[in-house]
Amino acid sequence: MTPLPIGAVSGGLRAAFGAALGLVYPPTCIGCGGATAQPHALCSACWSGLRLIERPFCERLGTPFALDLGVGALLSPRAIADPPVYQRARAVALYDGTARDLVHRLNYGDRLDLGRAMARMMTSSGAELIADADLVVPVPLHAFRLWRRRFNQAALLAREVARVSGVPCDVRALTRVKRTRPQVGLTRTQRATNLQGAFRVPESARSRLAGRHVVLIDDVTTTGATGNAASRALLRGGARQVDLLTFATVSAGTE
Repeated sequence: MTPLPIGAVSGGLRAAFGAALGLVYPPTCIGCGGATAQPHALCSACWSGLRLIERPFCERLGTPFALDLGVGALLSPRAIADPPVYQRARAVALYDGTARDLVHRLNYGDRLDLGRAMARMMTSSGAELIADADLVVPVPLHAFRLWRRRFNQAALLAREVARVSGVPCDVRALTRVKRTRPQVGLTRTQRATNLQGAFRVPESARSRLAGRHVVLIDDVTTTGATGNAASRALLRGGARQVDLLTFATVSAGTE
């Protein structure tokens, strides 16, 4: 009798263990905790509460058009009047309902396990950005805020996007050198002013960025001020192009 390869045996044991574990601890919805058929998934109710962003949308900002601009419309009025520093932005869903709940649980509920499912959806929604990317870079937190939060949600998502897509992740390509005030409640102009000079590419990272196409990762896009400030620093640090990929956006539907 020919012995089975060690890898086949260990793989079979893992599968059997996983099946047994599923009987004891059935998979639950990452949104509400209800029963699901697959682990790290959403139940039908939570899925229906996720307002996915699909074409037609602004090809620059990645936000749906509020009005039907006709066949062939590619850019929203805002993208034309005030184009972002980054080249393209994409997000999975609008920042409400299920999407908002998932982001809040990831950021404030110590639900780091959500990062895997959220990043998988981001990789799918941002497939065209990922296909062109040389590097995945998260939006960094200031050291003081990182100490208080204990983790950077953007870095968690970036690592998972990199794992799923195979595109390398560099969490040290960009640093936050300015401790900014909270963005909540600030106008678009105030947000941009607040973030001036907040990001910098370390000298040690410039060779890794030179000529690279970067996908910048964050959890939510609001006015785009953070994405603009971080993208500007990356471009000054040598990146050839920067795209922005987030899980949710609050600016959708206003274009």
